[in-house]
Amino acid sequence: MSSKKESRRTFLKQSAAATVATSQLAAIAPASAYQSNERIRIGVIGPGRRGFGSHVKTLMKLRKEHGVNLDITAINDVYSVHRDRAVDFIKQETGQAPKTYQDYRDLLNDKDIDVVCIATPDHWHAKQVLDSLAAGKHVYCEKPMTHHISEAMDVVDAWKKSGLVVQVGVQSTSMPIWNEVRALVNEGKLGKIVQFQAESFRNSLGGMSRHNVITKEMTPKTVDWKRWLGVEEGLAPDLPFDRATFGQWRCYWPFGYGMFSDLFVHRVTAMLKATGLTYPGRVVGGGGIFLEYDDREVTDVASIIADFHEGVQGLVSSTMISQEVPIRHLIRGHHGTVLFDKNVFGKRQAYEFIPERPQVTLDSKLKREEVESERVPDQNLLHFQNFLEAVKSGDPSKVNNSPELGAAAIMVVNLGVLSYRNGKVFQVNRDSKQVHDGDQSWAANWEKMSKERSKPRHVPGWTAGDRGSILTPPKYQKLAGPWINGKAPENT
Repeated sequence: MSSKKESRRTFLKQSAAATVATSQLAAIAPASAYQSNERIRIGVIGPGRRGFGSHVKTLMKLRKEHGVNLDITAINDVYSVHRDRAVDFIKQETGQAPKTYQDYRDLLNDKDIDVVCIATPDHWHAKQVLDSLAAGKHVYCEKPMTHHISEAMDVVDAWKKSGLVVQVGVQSTSMPIWNEVRALVNEGKLGKIVQFQAESFRNSLGGMSRHNVITKEMTPKTVDWKRWLGVEEGLAPDLPFDRATFGQWRCYWPFGYGMFSDLFVHRVTAMLKATGLTYPGRVVGGGGIFLEYDDREVTDVASIIADFHEGVQGLVSSTMISQEVPIRHLIRGHHGTVLFDKNVFGKRQAYEFIPERPQVTLDSKLKREEVESERVPDQNLLHFQNFLEAVKSGDPSKVNNSPELGAAAIMVVNLGVLSYRNGKVFQVNRDSKQVHDGDQSWAANWEKMSKERSKPRHVPGWTAGDRGSILTPPKYQKLAGPWINGKAPENT
């Protein structure tokens, strides 16, 4: 047996007893759990590039190859070409054509629909999720969950009151590796967690998001433009029709936040899940448009530094114009680091545990080891399976990416955007979650804790007591301190 397999088996034995009691860490149910006479009736809002390729096709695969008892009974899209394509595909797969709706609100009024899948542009997500919950529908919504922080908090409140199932479409959250690392963190193997970092580097000739093809078929006759904009709903300004705005909307602030909302949300969500962290305490963002001068508004280079109340810093940094030498995904602790495989979001869900020196850890048994998690060949499939099982069981806590996790990621990412655009640092009240401009209180708090010789704070779920979070001062530190009445500190 290889050492890799041995370390993997040892890890699983050690972590099997660890309890991670959060709604984000539900187990995936086997396919047999879906075998029921009661079918799930689904309406799809926005079967475009993502909605068709990852929603409609995945749902049909679950029905055809995995025996999931579901029907896509309704389609809504303001672009007739996408609407017709989805209808034709579903009819070909099932022999029955779904109903079509020009307005998504008419779809929500359909009493024969149990579940709504939303894959519209970001600026529509919050309203459509809230309207779906109000209509009594379970919801699967693509990331980011909302376009604004206030909307995210509204969705969390509505979800909690509804008793309905909501899954946010960060598909990688259904990979087991994050739960495994979370257990490792909680049991204290890394010691006090101090930092995580993540990235999503890209590079192309055409520019970020310009890979979304625009065609001559996109015209005011095939696109209900004002409805797409959401002018009447106050979601966007009334603009002249533009194929680039319609097909490549991630390049423009009213509709998306470029790499922040398209890519950073994926990485931040995974790191929050692996560490147990949620809302940040202080966020600053930077970057700019350093190369892609093609009428876009969003950055092509960006970084976010998010400091958390638990005494952890998160760094997310990427460029859309250079990709061959990215930074690594990792979680740093006082006793060791988890270094994720370069392809952790792709073909190889694995990581290395790299211990700090035994002179620091005082533990010579800590050894460098590699752990290979269960590979997930189709994250879309697994994420939808998880969602549908939660729907079947009527248990909103079973989803792998709940609105609470979705809202925490939104706050980190969106404050990074606001910081970049407004030139400000933002702080978040630990209890109320209210956002305000940064001030001296953040640094003053940590300095006060140091002066008072406080114990370090830990991530939610920490069960390791003082492990890896106690310093042993050298003997000469007894010489430190103020002299009182002419007496040295060591004599007082």
